[in-house]
Amino acid sequence: MLRYKAYQFRLYPNQEQTILIAKTIGCSRFVFNHFLDLWNTTYAETGKGLSYNACSAMLPKMKREEETGWLKEVDSIALQSSLQHLADSFARFFRNQNDKPNFKSKNNPVQSYTTKNVNNSIEVKEKHVKLPKLGLVTFAKSRQPKGRILSATLRKNASGKYFVSLLCEEEIHEWPKAESVIGVDLGITDFAILSDGQKKDNDAFTSQMEKKLKREQRKLSRRALVAKKDGKELSQAKNYQKQKRKVARLHEKVANQRMDFLNRLSTELIKNHDVICIEDLNTKGLLRNHKLAKSISDVSWSSFVSKLQYKADWYGRDIIKVDRWFPSSKLCSTEGCGYKAPSMPLTVRDWVCPICHVHHDRDINASRNILIEGLRLHAMK
Repeated sequence: MLRYKAYQFRLYPNQEQTILIAKTIGCSRFVFNHFLDLWNTTYAETGKGLSYNACSAMLPKMKREEETGWLKEVDSIALQSSLQHLADSFARFFRNQNDKPNFKSKNNPVQSYTTKNVNNSIEVKEKHVKLPKLGLVTFAKSRQPKGRILSATLRKNASGKYFVSLLCEEEIHEWPKAESVIGVDLGITDFAILSDGQKKDNDAFTSQMEKKLKREQRKLSRRALVAKKDGKELSQAKNYQKQKRKVARLHEKVANQRMDFLNRLSTELIKNHDVICIEDLNTKGLLRNHKLAKSISDVSWSSFVSKLQYKADWYGRDIIKVDRWFPSSKLCSTEGCGYKAPSMPLTVRDWVCPICHVHHDRDINASRNILIEGLRLHAMK
């Protein structure tokens, strides 16, 4: 079946290409903000917003005007894509799917623009990727994109690195049946506890880097104070900007490590099991617990579940979500027992069932109960 799949690569643009990327990002941001302001004004005056077609028709005129003639220097499709993003944001807002669109700032740590593939304007050629207006750009080709390239999103991170994401339409084939089912209990000390007794260690990437991050962030704060004392804008303070990029690179390294771990684990589970039963966690609610918020944010449960879901859709697997109120930790998972403990505080890591006298590891027992409940729900589908 045809699916959309994105391939991300690091770009190494030359100086001329770097300048043009910066111009395109700036022009795309200007178009987004200009029409967002016009949309808000029109709505306030008439009670109705604009449409993508109405805004798109105004762009050619803006390029001919003296004040905004510089818009024609960059990729026109990137400007149209910026308008499309604005229209999509308003459409989702009116469907109560997200908040009202906000103005984009040049101070955001990540800056990007999207362009579409028209008449093979985007192609992968050996060690280069061809992009509209930029021509051939050197990139780190870690794998070969498959299928038809639909669009490309160029991004500049806070670390100063450039990346391109190629969105492709390709044929995804379902994997053969594994004849196996698994229950997964997500935790903090151990990231994932499986019903077969395995525990997948949480590498706690942020906590490992915490001391170094604190040290570099203190340096950043001191350099901000020095710049303020010297009467300099932070954007003009070279030492501050240099340290800011260093801190951003550390955060980026942590994010990459976490993403690699989540991708490997989700692929392993999808590849080896036909049905994966998992608890439907209320991550947003749990993050309100200030004692656990940092740890929960570090382990990225929601990102992991999202990866499991889309890979299951691609490769013909089933994800069964068990209700968050299901007492997986309190129930005895021994077949034929089903004893439910009256309470189970987080400090209790193992317990003995008073009925069948089986010793339970709290987390493994919970994952087995999640599997049992998940298979029951699966049978009812």
